[in-house]
Formats: sequence, structure tokens, C-alpha cells
Amino acid sequence: MSQTKKDFLQIHPKDNVLVALSNLNAGKHIEFNGQDITLTENIAAKHKFSIGDLEPGDEIFMYGVLVGKASRHIGSGGLLAVSNVEHAAGNFELGPRKLSWEKPDVSKFSDRVFHGYHRQDGSVGTANYWLVIPLVFCENRNIEVLKDALQDKLGYKKSRKYDNYVDNLIDSYKTGKDITDILSLELNDDLQDSGKKRLFPNIDGVKFLTHDMGCGGTRTDSDALCGLIAGYITHPNVAGATILSLGCQHSQVSILKDEIAKRDASFAKPLVILEQQVLGTEHQLMQEALKRTFTALIEVNQISRKPAPLSKLCIGLECGGSDGFSGISANPALGYVSDLLVSMGGSVILAEFPELCGVEQEMSDRCMDEETANRFINLMRTYNARAEADGSGFYANPSPGNIKDGLITDAIKSAGAAKKGGTSPVTDVLDYPEKVKKPGLNLLCTPGSDVESTTAEVGAGANVVLFTTGLGTPTGNPVAPVIKLSTNTSLALRMPDIIDINCGSIIEGAESIEQAGERILDFVIQVASGEIQPKSVKLGQDDFIPWKRGVSL
Repeated sequence: MSQTKKDFLQIHPKDNVLVALSNLNAGKHIEFNGQDITLTENIAAKHKFSIGDLEPGDEIFMYGVLVGKASRHIGSGGLLAVSNVEHAAGNFELGPRKLSWEKPDVSKFSDRVFHGYHRQDGSVGTANYWLVIPLVFCENRNIEVLKDALQDKLGYKKSRKYDNYVDNLIDSYKTGKDITDILSLELNDDLQDSGKKRLFPNIDGVKFLTHDMGCGGTRTDSDALCGLIAGYITHPNVAGATILSLGCQHSQVSILKDEIAKRDASFAKPLVILEQQVLGTEHQLMQEALKRTFTALIEVNQISRKPAPLSKLCIGLECGGSDGFSGISANPALGYVSDLLVSMGGSVILAEFPELCGVEQEMSDRCMDEETANRFINLMRTYNARAEADGSGFYANPSPGNIKDGLITDAIKSAGAAKKGGTSPVTDVLDYPEKVKKPGLNLLCTPGSDVESTTAEVGAGANVVLFTTGLGTPTGNPVAPVIKLSTNTSLALRMPDIIDINCGSIIEGAESIEQAGERILDFVIQVASGEIQPKSVKLGQDDFIPWKRGVSL
């Protein structure tokens, strides 16, 4: 049921700070647990103020966990800011298993299905794409040549509204209009398909990806790149792929094939692999790539959507451009979606390990067995140690935008980010670029960087990504639909071209976290069935950045 609109919130009974849900003015009296708190300064919505006096070194708790320490005196009703709070997080170690959880009521979804593309390995795609990707950056130009040759002719190119706008600017200049007149020209046209009908109606697109890896870096990175590409090739949303190799690079074709076999021992999708140094001229390379890709497209166009249980969904959980409302609106709503899907036998992926700093004890205690818990603990410690060795530990994770909107320490950011994972036990812990093998909640080691993490989640098997944002970010993915959820209504109104679902209704008391979660899952089912295109797909936001295992937060 709906909540009542409040001015402030205590997230957990242990917390000694309150979150402002709206702008609060200095001098305002707050009644809390029989205590009268007078605000000593203006508190902007999303920011925190102290319940009582805090002295230097005093611990600060949010979400029931340690998130910082006072670096200066903070009086009762005082604002928490980077000037008076420093990062702090609790220690963690292997503890007892805490696997009990309250499964949500899934009766509303027990008979639901989505319509997807069934693959030979038993997975089901929410889309049907052909992938064209290089094994090394030396082939990026040839990928672009293939894109120029195929995309428009096959009916996948979009006419950008800005093309017409530039034509208007040019015409205005040629006809002698002055700068004032040119500056007054309005942009009216919408993003549209090119007008050409798709030659292959059952193929959602041919995706041409480029990157700056494959050689010249560490062997660890080149091997990981092969693993990531193998994850995309075996992905349920991918019907097949064309791979261009130069021939002499670190990311060898043999390594790619080994990585494919690790993920699918009976791999049977169409796969075109071409080496330029074997074929010789660009003419030969392009001829082979075009005709073999085209004939493969004829084959995979025979696949069509069929009903599938919701247990075949694998949802990636992501946040970016987070704000002070992320952990109390959109993220816990995703946590409820996670619990719903896990209860029905589906899979979810919680990544961004720098944004689990401070909740390591909780997450490790939720791991199904000690081996899994130890793997999580070791990955967290190793990652943070590498970051600190380069002078940038997890404490440096919050961005200027995060800090401006209330996330002043990494532990505050992390405690809210972890809410995306719900309350179910952790069934597996994966290191990048491993693939999900078990249903339930999976933890995947990735950086907090939006595109690198989303790229990795999809490589691990996510066939839909749910992405929360408080500040607004257009991040998408080439092969998996990325659904964008706003933590606050003002963002949804300000950036409607990238936001699919508004969770600001939770802050406003218009709906509960559970109601929002059910609304989100219903939207996911429609997206997975191809009935709705998320904004990121409409915009062609095909972000793809492999993670270089050097420090990236």
C-alpha cells in the first residue's frame, strides 16, 4: 500500500542520521522519537543531518552499517558533508551463514511468460542480434567498413533528427541569415528509422562493436577480452557472430574458441571467423565477411519468438549517476524485483564491487557456503588492495555528481547500491569475465564504472539490465535492453528521453517499494517479449567497453 509523504527518513533503527526527503530550511524543528531537533543550516533533499552531536572520530551509521566518521564537530541538526565526514567502513571476515529470507508473494506472476528466442543450450533470448566484432583494435576500421556496407542496406540504420537540423543550419547560412536568426532555429524532428523495411524481420539488428584492446597490453587483459567476447557470442540474445582477427595479436582465435567451449561445450551457432593476414587484401577480407555474414543472416532469420517461463530471465542490476535517493527508492525496488525473480527460479547479477564496500560482511554471510563466501572476500580485498597501491582505494569511488547529491562517502553509496540485490542468499560469486551458471543471486566482480560494469554483466549472461539513476545517464548495451529507472520524479520529468520508469513515486508516498517492484517486473516482461523498446534501444545507445583489469573504480 502507499506511504505517507514525509520530510525525512531514518532508514534503519541503528542509524544516527536522517535523510531529508525534501528541502528543509535552517531553524526547522524536527520531532523524532520524542526528540526535538532544530536544523542548524539548510538541508537539501537527498542530504543527511545528524540526530545528535557528533565529535571528531565518532562513527556514523546508515542502513544499519558504518558509513563514515566525523572529522569535525557536527551539532544536532547539522548537515553531513565532505568537510566534516570522512570515509569509514566496518571490518569483515568469514562468518556464519545467514541464509534465511522471506520470499515474496509471486502469485501475480506465477502464470506469466515472456516470448523470446530459444537457443540450443537451453537459454532464451529477449532479442535476436547478429554480432560483428574484432579480436584486436587493428580491425576497428574494417568493422566500420562492414557497418557502412550493411547497416543501411539491411534496414537497420536510423535517420538522426540532427541530420535535418544541420541541413536547416546550412540553408540558413547560404541564404544570408544572420547569427541571431540561425540561433533561433528550433530542433523539431524525431529519431526515426531510415524508412527502409528490414530485410530480415526476425533479426533485431546487426551490431558492430569496436574496442581498444587485444594486443599491446597485458596477456591477462587480452585473455579476459576473449572471455568477454565469448560471453557475447554465447549470449542468448545473440544468434551468431562475425569475428575479424588480424592474426598476430595476443587475443588469438584459439583462445576465443577455448573460451566459447567453456561457456557452451556444444556450441552450434553460426560463427564466421576471418583473419586478415591469411586472406591478404582488404578486398578478399570484405568479400568473405560480407557474403558469409549475409548467408548466416538468412539462416538465423528463421528463428522466431516463443513462450518461455520467467525463470529464463537473467537480469543485470546496475546503477549510475546515483543520488541520495537511490538507496531508498529505485535500488530497493530493484531488490524486490530480484527477490521476485529468484523466487521463480530466475537469475540476477549484482556487480560493481567497489560499491559493495561497507556491506561485505552482510554479502559474505549471505553466500550459500563458505567457499563462495571466501571467494567474495578475497576478490574484494584483492581489488581494493590494487586500487590502494595505485593511490585510489574504494574510498575514492564517489563521483562529484554523487557527492553533490548526498553520497559523500563510498560506504554511504555502497550501502544504498547493495539494496539492488534484495534479501535472497548469494548462490554464486563470479570473477570477470565469467558467465552465470546458477539461478539465484550472483555477485560479479566488476568496476563501478557504468559502461564497463554493464558490458560485463551482459557478457555474464544478463538478457535484460535494470539500471537506476538519480542524476541521469544514457548508458545502454548493444545486445541486451537496458531499462532506465529514475530515483526521483524531477529527473524523470527533466530527461524523459532516457528514463523508462519513475521510482520517485516511492519518495512521494504514492506507492510502496513492493508495488513499484511489481510494476517494474511487469515492464521487464513486456520488454523481454519485444512489446516495448526501452529508451536506450530506441536511441541506439550501444555502449561497449571491456574492463582492463588495471584499477578502474
